[in-house]
Amino acid sequence: MAVLKNFKGDLLRPMTSFKSLKKFPEIRRKSTETIQVNLGYRCNQACSHCHVDAGPNRKEQMTLTTLNLVFKYIDKWKIPILDLTGGAPELNPYFRHAVEEAVARGMHVIDRCNLTILSEIGQEELAGFLAKNGVHVVASLPCHSKTNVDRQRGAGIFELSIAGMRKLNAQGYGIAGTGLELDLVYNPQGPSLPPDSEILTEEYKQVLAEYDVLFNRLLTITNMPINRFKHQLERDGLLNGYMDMLRSGFAEQNLSKVMCRALLSVSWDGHVFDCDFNQMLDLPVGGDKQAIHLSELIDLPLSNRPIAVDTHCFGCTAGSGSSCSGALTD
Repeated sequence: MAVLKNFKGDLLRPMTSFKSLKKFPEIRRKSTETIQVNLGYRCNQACSHCHVDAGPNRKEQMTLTTLNLVFKYIDKWKIPILDLTGGAPELNPYFRHAVEEAVARGMHVIDRCNLTILSEIGQEELAGFLAKNGVHVVASLPCHSKTNVDRQRGAGIFELSIAGMRKLNAQGYGIAGTGLELDLVYNPQGPSLPPDSEILTEEYKQVLAEYDVLFNRLLTITNMPINRFKHQLERDGLLNGYMDMLRSGFAEQNLSKVMCRALLSVSWDGHVFDCDFNQMLDLPVGGDKQAIHLSELIDLPLSNRPIAVDTHCFGCTAGSGSSCSGALTD
């Protein structure tokens, strides 16, 4: 029988069906602090853990009309943080326009970068553009091991990721005193929870120092049982056990910090969700039965509205918790 490691490193045997677990607790929204915009599913990579099912053959891209609607919403509700994601958000033809519009409004801009995009043809000036606009780069590097990264993301990806970090470092990213933040994102290699983020950060810094690259923080994110990763779990007969592990690792103190309470997720076509994971599962904001377009929310406050939850939400509350900003508790 296959075994799974829980967040303390113990072994947990998949025995109980996740269908028998208790429902995820009801939670409600606070005021929106971050608007996370998926600019499209096109990506230059096709990672095994990707909950978006992004890849080179995806065609979905946000239009300028929809992007302008996003900024109309931002202006209405004075949202301070713009979080750009994808796919590879930089492949959207209006990515730089989005950054410049946000910077002009004094917003904190986050780019969910896969690092290898910096080596793509046509992206030669990307690192300089990000630095010029003070964009906070959150870059996916799921392991400090070349073997593990290439296994999860594709052959040669680790070396390209290091090359991308060097380009960002050359612009001042990850270097003390520059104000240019480069955070890395760790995802477990399989059906387990991330280890302690502080210990793992030191491991990353020691290993990556051998490649002469620097970064600021390491964010640990749980793999969500959605799309590509879910299919992998089903194929290996581990889905039920993984869900049991997430449920048994539930930590109530994480409920007050889950990202969906202060984040609004906008899909490439302008529909809204409580988080990026709900977007991939097509669970409309607030648990409504029908998809809601951003244009319908321009004049409607979201504070105190219920959040759409399901069993995948246990992935954000298990152990030290998980969010787009990393662990929720120390």
